[in-house]
Amino acid sequence: MEIRVLRYFLAVAREESITKAAELLHLTQPTLSRQIGQMEEELGVKLFDRGARKIALTNEGLLLRRRAEEILELVDKTEKELTEQDERIEGTVSLGCGDLASVELLPPLFRAFRARYPAVRFDLYTGTADHIQDRMDRGLTDIGLLMEPVSVEKYEYIRLARQEQWWAVMHPDAPLARLDRVTPQDLAGQPLILPRRLSVQSELAGWFGEEFDKLNVVFTSNLPAISSIVAHNQLAYSITIRGSLSFWDPEKITCRPLYPELKATSILAWKRKQPFSPAVSKWIQFAKETLRPAG
Repeated sequence: MEIRVLRYFLAVAREESITKAAELLHLTQPTLSRQIGQMEEELGVKLFDRGARKIALTNEGLLLRRRAEEILELVDKTEKELTEQDERIEGTVSLGCGDLASVELLPPLFRAFRARYPAVRFDLYTGTADHIQDRMDRGLTDIGLLMEPVSVEKYEYIRLARQEQWWAVMHPDAPLARLDRVTPQDLAGQPLILPRRLSVQSELAGWFGEEFDKLNVVFTSNLPAISSIVAHNQLAYSITIRGSLSFWDPEKITCRPLYPELKATSILAWKRKQPFSPAVSKWIQFAKETLRPAG
């Protein structure tokens, strides 16, 4: 007998009507009748006397009702104990991330996870993918939200659906701010701030094409925040992912998408065969269940 079917049986016994019980259980009457009939067939006994207006329990049905109530009380108690055990999990989950748009996927996870495990804290660290990977390799950070391209041989990971888009960032009064989008030719000869990551510069080199060797790179920067301050002061145009720039004051900074469009993907990663604390293990499992695409 399945626990689910025992709950169906008790509902019918309480309501003395398959129709009323089906409404409470959000089932169709034929479906519930079939479940009760299969239970009787499986047990080899008649559980209900079916009258014109209502149904009543047989002696065998009365015995099953008592046992079913005891079984379900034990099941409910066990589920509650397991939930309370989960709530006692405590500790810190260390998560490193870049200044990425995909960070916006995390707050709903934090909220839902802490509702289940309220004693767990999060230590959030911001850095480039290279820096965060180094911290993960040294055991200083448990989980990394990393923008690709990154080497993943040592990691398990979830590739996120949210993509990062590349933009040119500038002061609202900058000449290129008058454009709807920015091309490699528009940026030729302009003072630029590029990301420090060499793997990212290689991606940009592919986008710039023949213009790349002619660029006037005045600054390199590891995160969008400092490069945006430089751009606001009209020292250079920053080429960066949008990340958290959407939260910046549009009177101080403005963005124009690169054209042809350039995007990047991000992954949520953790080291393979790494022993983690119960809190971190729970978070990884929760992230897998929540973020993995269906199918």
